[in-house]
Amino acid sequence: MYYTKSTRTDENIYRYDKFTIKMKEIFLKTEDNIKIAINYINNGNESVVIICPGWFMTKDSKAFLKMSNDLSKYFDIITMDFRGHGKSSGFYTFSAKEESDLKTVIDYAKSNNYEQIHLLGFSLGGALVLLQGEKTSNGISKIITVSTPSEFYKIENRMYSPDAWIPTLFHKFEPRRWLTIRAGNPFLKKRKPVDIIQNIKCPTLFIAGEKDPTVLPWHTKKLHDKATCRKAYKLFPKTRHAEDIYLDYPEEFIKTCVNWLKD
Repeated sequence: MYYTKSTRTDENIYRYDKFTIKMKEIFLKTEDNIKIAINYINNGNESVVIICPGWFMTKDSKAFLKMSNDLSKYFDIITMDFRGHGKSSGFYTFSAKEESDLKTVIDYAKSNNYEQIHLLGFSLGGALVLLQGEKTSNGISKIITVSTPSEFYKIENRMYSPDAWIPTLFHKFEPRRWLTIRAGNPFLKKRKPVDIIQNIKCPTLFIAGEKDPTVLPWHTKKLHDKATCRKAYKLFPKTRHAEDIYLDYPEEFIKTCVNWLKD
């Protein structure tokens, strides 16, 4: 594995809305030669959180920039683009090949000698943090998985429901981001989170939104109930899918994550 650096500005400072993020954009290579782009906020902390967006979201999405900034007050942060998204290369395979992407980012974090490496994943990104968190060789300390499907082919994905996109349209209206999404073969064989959840040893927090129209809350609850590790389940009321929970409850979401990771 290797990486090269690129900069957004000479000082690696990203200015967004009402805040400024000092971070580096770094490119890694997977074993199958896919370029993976990450944003790295290094504040000299002993712990790092790897943030894994789901399908159709990127490290530079407004929601994930704000979330990264909020969490960087407590941890170093690595936010990634999976293949077929943003500045990463390749085509998205809906969790079939993306385990390699996350493994590459975990290896990069390990090379920086952190005492603790945590995973925070959303939707299919949440599935991937479980699939990689199962592997004890990765040395993951804690996991937070948000709106995670128990298995890909049971995702409800009521994308045409007004409740699926109208409430957060203002926050997530990013046509440039949409143009970076490159879908691959959705029918490749995938591992199922529900089949491996009992193998996870590290403490895991399961989060769901009560009104999620994409991955109904029963998925996350089922994963929680089947898990044998130290675990907790939190259902946020009257909110929806994945990063929408953060957008609706920014302070409570961050507090919930920080408390779990620092406990």
